[in-house]
Amino acid sequence: MRLKINHGTPLQLTADVRRIEARHAHEPLMERAGLAAAQLAREIAADSGKPILIFAGPGNNGGDALVVARYLKQWFFNVTVVFAGDAAKLPADAANAFKQWQAAEGTALDQAPPAKHWGLVIDGLFGIGVTRDITGRYAECIDRINQANAPVLAIDIPSGLDADSGRVHGCCVRATHTITFIGAKAGLFTLDGPDQCGTVVLDDLDLQGDGAPGRVLGAGIVEETLAPRLRNTHKGTHGSVGIIGGDRGMVGAALLAARAALKLGAGRVYAGLIARDAPLLDVMQAELMLRSADEVLKLDHLSCLVVGPGLGRAPEAAFYLRCALEAKLPLVIDADALNSIAAEPKIKTQLNQILTIKVLTPHPAEAARLLGCSTRDVQSDRIAAAQQIADRFQAHVVLKGAGSVCASPNQPWRINTSGNPGMASAGMGDVLSGIIAALLAQGTSPQRALDGAVWLHGAAADACVEKGVGPVGLSASETIDAARALFNACIGRGR
Repeated sequence: MRLKINHGTPLQLTADVRRIEARHAHEPLMERAGLAAAQLAREIAADSGKPILIFAGPGNNGGDALVVARYLKQWFFNVTVVFAGDAAKLPADAANAFKQWQAAEGTALDQAPPAKHWGLVIDGLFGIGVTRDITGRYAECIDRINQANAPVLAIDIPSGLDADSGRVHGCCVRATHTITFIGAKAGLFTLDGPDQCGTVVLDDLDLQGDGAPGRVLGAGIVEETLAPRLRNTHKGTHGSVGIIGGDRGMVGAALLAARAALKLGAGRVYAGLIARDAPLLDVMQAELMLRSADEVLKLDHLSCLVVGPGLGRAPEAAFYLRCALEAKLPLVIDADALNSIAAEPKIKTQLNQILTIKVLTPHPAEAARLLGCSTRDVQSDRIAAAQQIADRFQAHVVLKGAGSVCASPNQPWRINTSGNPGMASAGMGDVLSGIIAALLAQGTSPQRALDGAVWLHGAAADACVEKGVGPVGLSASETIDAARALFNACIGRGR
């Protein structure tokens, strides 16, 4: 059965899928998968009248592709199959699919024919079992697929993509569509996955899955986050946010976080600036209260603190971070505050010991410093890295990047589906920190505050692009008003 992928859709790892497959090994799963993929292929190819090129690999993914070929031929499509394997070494189900293809008077070529105007190219080379770089003949097949200048449908996962991490193993098919089976694979939604898989369709093959380790983070999270406001309310009802940062030359980072917190609903926002020559007024946002960092830390009515935007790495940065950790307030920790934690064992111990709410927002390099590993190690398994940080610091964590991963202790991890390349610009993390703080200040639980802010920020960037603002040149400040508009629209729909 074809299912929509939306907020809350379970995400599976390879081991989970293998367990489900093993329980249903007696069922005709390859036939179901092939039929489901063939039906989608028929929709994509439609009435183009052009031939369809199918690459079938040496394993069960190739068997799926051969079933697809048989159905498409049965439906009178002009099908060409390239078989990149050894028929004598095929697994049992795939070998049976090959025999059925031959029985249907289908033929298989050893290599792709000269370039044609294909209506569709189908990738059935490799499935979720790829763990090493693809080279040689198979790399040549992937290159032919990517140069076909036609829609590309990947069966289960684009060949060459790691189903768990989203990492490319040497080379990878760039699909316009992917039909994935049994459960949605985590790797389709993070790191390189979103660039390689195109539009993702899920077919569960009529199997009942069990508990999944992850979830898709989508639009529904915002409607779950806050209810529409009562009329009988005032600024104190919606919390007060303090921002600690803004050292010399980086005041803008703290102001971006403060503006985001204000426009996403915090009742009062105080920007506690470290720079001695910091301005006394934000002329672009006069509602903000600009104070010194020392003054903000002494306030007794704050609902939460953001520490890190523009904090810098001067000796006083560590001092203000320690003060924030001692404040016994919910904390959003970002940027150089994360670097200070990684660099100073005493601060790391202090963070571990405090019992207050902690939300950490590292990008991959910051995550690597926190874990004492390389950025490459983090990116090779983003889910594990995010979960390790969450468990180590008993914190709610977002590992930022394409398909940001949110993790919390003893909870399923989440992968965000909003956002675009325009977010690769300065200040985006500061805005995200301010949005998280705004939701915390208004009484949202920390996990929902994190998840809601991450999705909302990415969706705001998407909304900007839809209006012609970006992705190239999209600035962090432009996402703030877009996030506010989306947030109000979402909570309005939740009435």
